[in-house]
Amino acid sequence: MARLEDIPEASRNGIVGADLPSIEGEPFVEGPPLSERKIAILSTAALFPRSGEPLLHNSGDYLEIPASLPNSDILMSHVSINFDRSGWQRDINVAYPIDRMRELADEGVIGSISDVNFTVMGATDPRKMLESVENIAARVKRDQIDSVLLCPV
Repeated sequence: MARLEDIPEASRNGIVGADLPSIEGEPFVEGPPLSERKIAILSTAALFPRSGEPLLHNSGDYLEIPASLPNSDILMSHVSINFDRSGWQRDINVAYPIDRMRELADEGVIGSISDVNFTVMGATDPRKMLESVENIAARVKRDQIDSVLLCPV
C-alpha cells in the first residue's frame, strides 16, 4: 500500500477529495471470542479464479473466492501505479492471507475460515460499490460469518 504523500498529486487530490457515501446503522457489533469466530477475507486486490473473468478497473463489482481454491489458481487484476506486485508474486498471503488464516484456525486462535471469501477492485469510487457492499453483507449474515478481515492493497 502506498503512502499518501508518495502518490502523484493528481491521484492524491482525487483520493482526499472523494465524495464518500453515508451508510446508516451501527458499524460495529460484538461477537464471540476470536477462538470461536468464523472469519472471511475481503481483499481489494481484485482477485479472480484462473478459469474466471477479472474485475475491470473502477468496477464496483465483487467476486466470491472459495477458500478451497488452490493458491495457484488465483490471479490478480488490480492495477495501480502505486502498487508493487513483487510481494504478491512471491507470496499470495501479502494480498490474500489464506494460508495464515488456515494456520490460525489450525492453532485454535480463530474458530474457522469462511468457505467463501470476497474481493473487490481497490481504488474504486465507493459510490459504485454500494450494491456490492450490500450483497457481501447479506452473504456474511446468511453464512453466519462473525468477522471480516479487510486486506487493502
